[in-house]
Amino acid sequence: MAATPFISRKGMTRRRMLGAALAAGTGVPLAAGAAPAWADPGTPAPAPTAPTRLTLPVPTGPHPVGTVQLHLVDRSRPDDIAGPGHFRELMATVWYPARDVERYPVAPWMPDGALQAFLADAGFSDLVPLAPLTAGHVGAPVRRSGRRLPVIVFSHGAHSHQGDHTIMVQELASHGYAAVTVAHQYDTYTELPDGRVAVPLYDREAPTLPGDFAADVRFVLDSVEQLAAGCNPDADQRELPAGLLGSLDPRRMGAFGWSKGGTATACAMLADERIRAGLSLDGPMRMNPPLAGDLVRPFMMMSAVFTRATDPAVAAFWSQLRGRRLNIQAQGAAHVSYGDNEALFPQVAKLFGWSAQQLQDVIGTLDPDQAVKIQQAYPLAFFDEHLRHRQGHLLDGPSPAFPAVTFLP
Repeated sequence: MAATPFISRKGMTRRRMLGAALAAGTGVPLAAGAAPAWADPGTPAPAPTAPTRLTLPVPTGPHPVGTVQLHLVDRSRPDDIAGPGHFRELMATVWYPARDVERYPVAPWMPDGALQAFLADAGFSDLVPLAPLTAGHVGAPVRRSGRRLPVIVFSHGAHSHQGDHTIMVQELASHGYAAVTVAHQYDTYTELPDGRVAVPLYDREAPTLPGDFAADVRFVLDSVEQLAAGCNPDADQRELPAGLLGSLDPRRMGAFGWSKGGTATACAMLADERIRAGLSLDGPMRMNPPLAGDLVRPFMMMSAVFTRATDPAVAAFWSQLRGRRLNIQAQGAAHVSYGDNEALFPQVAKLFGWSAQQLQDVIGTLDPDQAVKIQQAYPLAFFDEHLRHRQGHLLDGPSPAFPAVTFLP
């Protein structure tokens, strides 16, 4: 297993950078965010008290879930870091409603090499054998219902990975969507088909700005269109699950992202009319270059730390929304609350014997079970409304089923 040489030119170790990111409030998933429970983020955590696998909540939709990885190369964007003759290289994963899944293996939360690098950087290598499995079955055939599947592309946060919102992604797939996650090269942990393990490159010379993420999202939309047309976009032409070619609907595509990925979603949506609805999960909306123009298609913000009341960039972005716009906030939510952390960190806390206060320092005071239900329900309701024209009532205003959720005017 070879690791790509994505080492900071300033000589700072990735572990120190992860600690700095936490101190700055950027939020790194799972283990990296756990470091504040101890005074020094560089101090290894104590070993877990019991050998048990972490779990993710099962999706609530009626369909089992299939998944497949794609190796994508954008030949319109040369990769100066990789060297002459190289182009922007991305890993993407498609999640979809499936059938006959019993014969297909369950997908891990992260590829093994990427998981080891991710947890080692955070000082939590003991968690490697305990990593959760997903609800996705690798290579299972696509469930065909006579209609093409609406598509939603997910963009992860800074120094994160494409699996950090698996709860949301597999929830959408279980309800009949094709959800595509993208690993933004040089700002992520991922594993490529030839065994290379890519880790974040903490250097502003790398293509890791929200605009770079947005360009990746738009390229993934191109790949979705290829799949819809019956063409395999995988750079290695690896076999695809039965029924995937021709099953996606390029006329019904949305996008969402967490943190920097939420900002990137807004950038991509303004630049690309193929994205019919967008959702930001606590995106800071600090764009470089600044967002120019107004957005007339539906956009929803799920706020936690980056709110319109406290962050001028978020308020300025809100003022540029001219179409259907929604802004909700779960009381007690932290920056990491709308993602897998809400399900994983309470389990990690039990393994390591954290106090209730130590856990709250990481995930906030929002009840974890309620947080999981919020992230399953609200994105689904939003995309159902705007990609499927299914008008429910959850987005009309406060719901007794979700007392922590406030609708911000």
